Amino acid sequence: MRVDVITLGCSKNLVDSEKLLKQFEAEGYTVRHDPNQIDADIVVINTCGFIGDAQEESIEMILSCCELKKQGVIKGLYVMGCLSQNFGKELQVEIPEVDKYYGKFNWTNLLQDLRGKWHTELENRRFITTPSHYAYLKISEGCDRRCSYCAIPLMTGGYRSRNQEDIIDEAKYLISQGVKEIQLIAQDLTYYGVDKSGVSTIADLTKRLSDLDGLEWIRLHYGYPNDFPMDLLQVMRERDNVCNYMDLALQHISNPVLERMHRNITAEQTRDLLAKIRQEVPDIHLRTTLMVGFPGETEDDYAQLVDFVKDMRFERMGAFAYSEVEGTYSARHFKDDVDEETKQLRLSKLMRIQQNIAADINQNKTGKVFKTIIDRIEGDYYVGRTEFDSPDVDPEMLIKADRELSIGDFYDVRVTDAMDFDLYGVVENN
Repeated sequence: MRVDVITLGCSKNLVDSEKLLKQFEAEGYTVRHDPNQIDADIVVINTCGFIGDAQEESIEMILSCCELKKQGVIKGLYVMGCLSQNFGKELQVEIPEVDKYYGKFNWTNLLQDLRGKWHTELENRRFITTPSHYAYLKISEGCDRRCSYCAIPLMTGGYRSRNQEDIIDEAKYLISQGVKEIQLIAQDLTYYGVDKSGVSTIADLTKRLSDLDGLEWIRLHYGYPNDFPMDLLQVMRERDNVCNYMDLALQHISNPVLERMHRNITAEQTRDLLAKIRQEVPDIHLRTTLMVGFPGETEDDYAQLVDFVKDMRFERMGAFAYSEVEGTYSARHFKDDVDEETKQLRLSKLMRIQQNIAADINQNKTGKVFKTIIDRIEGDYYVGRTEFDSPDVDPEMLIKADRELSIGDFYDVRVTDAMDFDLYGVVENN
């Protein structure tokens, strides 16, 4: 019997899907993870419920699979993840064609419902769906932050750090499967350990992971600026296999907006933190995410955000327009009073500014040599990444395929040309 698992949303969802796929495989199922091929006996959709667009995408996928079920292409349809965690009862009423809905964490019951068993001995094992040389490693569940716009704590509950030994065991397994680069992820990476000991232990965990043989890169995703653990920067500076890269979601810089967002940090504290990070790790590449159009955002608030982006010159930046999510503090207490046209104009302007910054930063890399991992071959080019680039979201290194390179191997690559978001290079004699 075959099962297709479809993952929507973030890399944390992907890890859940990979663990479920491993369990199905252990039960003798033929498994697949490809949204472009949906024709299995059983289909499981792992949904996202973070913002309106993500919710809409999840619902569209459910409806599409319901149609396939009606046509007899698939037999069983099951839905799990954040959307069904938050809106399971409503979905059951609105889309009853789904055989059963599961939440964010009770999807382990799915195998039992299908007359299988959950293998506890495989809880730190995965069916890797990413290219075999890199994988995501989730170190916690939930979130203790209470940002007013975010529904994640409502869906996932409070912060729960995984045991370090389990994380290390899973990392060793990934390495044994050929993984050379681990993307360390959590809803709030920098909060790791606070729920258990009262202080962040992410630096200690990162150090222990960096000691593992065969692990060439560790990349840190989804940090939080408030109470940032500065000892993590020392580990980054001293350990060669900890990438000088930090994904730190800042959201805004205007104090009135930050206060309404419940971010528990001021503009002054944010600027001071960024200065300290760059001082401690001079060549670090910072990725951040910003939000425009939050309720009450004035032209002055937005102007401050624009100036902030120009001043900070983030190496990597994403932005999105505020989308009201049912059940959040902002949905209950604030009027969504920035019209959609204004939101999109603000977003477009911000991204144009960042495009110019990114182009300038890339141009400054011309002639320099960077350690590069090869992800794939695409047409006439090998596509790789430097330590400053995360898969799927950051710039890529394009190398003319005029000599054979090995996917998943590292090469020293000299940058010969730079575009706004991509680099071109040639392999040095290695």
